[in-house]
Amino acid sequence: MNKLPCFINVFRGRVKNSYGFKTAIDKEPVKGKIFLAVEGLEGDECAEQRYHGGPERALHQYPSEHYEYWKNKYGLNLLWQAPGMGENLSSSGMDENDVCIGDRYSWGEAIIEVSQPRSPCYKLSRRWGIDDLALHMQDISRCGWLYRVIQPGLVSVDHPVALVERVPDALTIREVCDLYFGDPLNQDGLKKLGQQNRLSDSWQSKVQERLETGLCENWNFRLLGHA
Repeated sequence: MNKLPCFINVFRGRVKNSYGFKTAIDKEPVKGKIFLAVEGLEGDECAEQRYHGGPERALHQYPSEHYEYWKNKYGLNLLWQAPGMGENLSSSGMDENDVCIGDRYSWGEAIIEVSQPRSPCYKLSRRWGIDDLALHMQDISRCGWLYRVIQPGLVSVDHPVALVERVPDALTIREVCDLYFGDPLNQDGLKKLGQQNRLSDSWQSKVQERLETGLCENWNFRLLGHA
């Protein structure tokens, strides 16, 4: 019998100077119930709201199972565990191969909806002290994903999470990553992405820009921290 998916921990963080920049990537476990608003968990901060946070990126979920992969690839001398990727939700039994864009989940009093994959950035590499971590994460699509909040409410790690809606022809997070990152100018792939009505506005705008110009945006600063 398959184990039901669940959140095994919930995290929030405050902005502080760490790793050479301002960030809230270092998060602490939440005990008991907490209010989940449209902008995210009560008390969870974001250093750069242009790239993180906001209604379409209110929560970041990362599968706990991925940490075993990172440990095997980069070594045992680092503490490979949540919330090392800055996630709000650490989960078991959910990953990029079975979670789809637009999936809606009930969680406590709240309803949350998958809006996009997480776009890895150089700050993850600096946090771990591994130069190519963000680039490798993008290449293998172990990025986790983000949510918008459809219905705010009180939530807790003890509340079950349940899929309540999946749209027809939904693409999995893995499929979206493979198209968006792995084959970014494929016209058929871009059209598929454009048909994902619940894909975040920021990703949709990039998809439409690529279709119109035939060009892909430069990822160097996001992945490497420089042009």
